[in-house]
Amino acid sequence: MNYLLHHLSHTDLDGYSCQMVSAHYFDSINFYNSNYGKEINECFNQILSIIQNSEDEKHVILITDLNLTMEQAKEFESKVSICDKEIMMFVLDHHKTGQECADAFEWYYLDSSRCATKITYDFFSALYGTDEKLSHYVDVVNAVDIWLEDKPEFELGKVCMGLVSGAREVNKIMFPEENSKYIFSLLSKAQEYFTCKDAHIALDDAIHGIKKSFFITEANNTLSNLVSAYNVILLSKNREKMQITYKEYTGILTYNIGNVSVIGNDFLTANPDMDFFMDITSKKTISLRSNGKVDVSKMAAHIANGGGHHNASGGLLSNFKDAFIYDSIKSQVMSIITNKG
Repeated sequence: MNYLLHHLSHTDLDGYSCQMVSAHYFDSINFYNSNYGKEINECFNQILSIIQNSEDEKHVILITDLNLTMEQAKEFESKVSICDKEIMMFVLDHHKTGQECADAFEWYYLDSSRCATKITYDFFSALYGTDEKLSHYVDVVNAVDIWLEDKPEFELGKVCMGLVSGAREVNKIMFPEENSKYIFSLLSKAQEYFTCKDAHIALDDAIHGIKKSFFITEANNTLSNLVSAYNVILLSKNREKMQITYKEYTGILTYNIGNVSVIGNDFLTANPDMDFFMDITSKKTISLRSNGKVDVSKMAAHIANGGGHHNASGGLLSNFKDAFIYDSIKSQVMSIITNKG
């Protein structure tokens, strides 16, 4: 029986590139991405929940480019040991601050001389074979991640790093699977420029078009309009899961969606049975949009000490505590609304 791989990695170029390496060697993978701190815990608990509800009996949890604290390492090992599924867990890390964990746990591998992508590639290629194109890509990531300015791949790596850090068009909290596909697509297309003359400049010049190519389905348009149309499709598909209520009104809740005026109004036009659109940010601010069915200025004043216009308003949910899993965010917001009466 094959193992199902759950790959948790960082949210930068090195983190996503680790996952591109694992995707090269394996077909059955669930991807998760996290920053440091408590977000790792939330993602790990999410993975365990998925494993518990899975029909598969054998699983691998691979964590790359994330430095676990000793407390996290102990907690994760304990939770894996009591799970009624067969789970293998290992960490491939390159942060010196993980040395204590590496000394304590045999499943925690640390090498600060290579980026996590190179560690991951060297690990899997030794087992399943090398790949020239993938190896070149790994060298690009390695050059910039551990800052090897004398390497010829360094400038190209800088452009790739900026490509990932600027890829905010698909929200990873609401749409983690689609976000991964988007970033993998960007990095795959970026490799088409690796053999060009002055590759770093050629890639930098092409980034806008590379982004647009992911979102174009039929006619060309501005990137903003293409992204809005893509997000409206995703939100419409997931509207039941993301639906919230306020009094007798029904709306949708998004998190850090960005470009609220365009996406919010486009969504309400595409979903005329919905009364309002609410976006909450990690800074606790909310933005509200309506197509005339509900006065969102009154809604903002009631639940968030805010205000504005009939169809466009905002405020602050001071009791909101930022989270990293969408369901946790939604349950908090609904609880705040309900408690307002």
